[in-house]
Amino acid sequence: MNVNGLSKWAVAVSAAMVIGMQAMGQAVTAPDSTSVEPVQVKRRIVVSLEDRKLALVENGQVKKVYTVAVGKPSTPSPVGTFTIQRRVKNPVYQHDGKVVEPGPGNPVGTRWMGLSVKGYGIHGTNEPKSIGKAASHGCIRMARKDLEEMYAMVSVGDTVELIGQRNEETAQLFSEPKPATVEQPVVVASAAPVPVISETTNELVAVASNEVRR
Repeated sequence: MNVNGLSKWAVAVSAAMVIGMQAMGQAVTAPDSTSVEPVQVKRRIVVSLEDRKLALVENGQVKKVYTVAVGKPSTPSPVGTFTIQRRVKNPVYQHDGKVVEPGPGNPVGTRWMGLSVKGYGIHGTNEPKSIGKAASHGCIRMARKDLEEMYAMVSVGDTVELIGQRNEETAQLFSEPKPATVEQPVVVASAAPVPVISETTNELVAVASNEVRR
């Protein structure tokens, strides 16, 4: 009887321990209802081909503006709304059977962001003096520092808008601020101590007046 009673007691204790451990496991794995959901970032890359500028816009706010090179008249950049489909570090350049390994001579630089329009992308260049000009074969070229900075801030699926003619948005994004108006100093002639003015004095006053108008 004692043995049987001890066995029953052991079984009861074991069952209680199992139930307790299961309850603890559920408590640990239960989702935290107070956790904060990640904020969805709506990111757009707006390129003004007329201004040769690129703006990175997140949730309606301009994060950064860069100067870029765009397509030259004989090989213009496409106009429209696209997406980033590929991101490649240190890409290998291949065109018409020509292959250029990563390095200083690579025509697309250190980063490639391929667009959803075949053959076009945002990339670097081995011709840094072309930045700010209509000089590419249709792609958007960036200076190396700018390219690598932006590459780290964008993702596959981000929207890319290539705008040919300036519109209200690009005018607001890329217009240069007007320089502050510099007020010309006001010249006040002091009264001569003697009321009689010689012809020589009149000539000097006329010259000074002409200099102020210039």
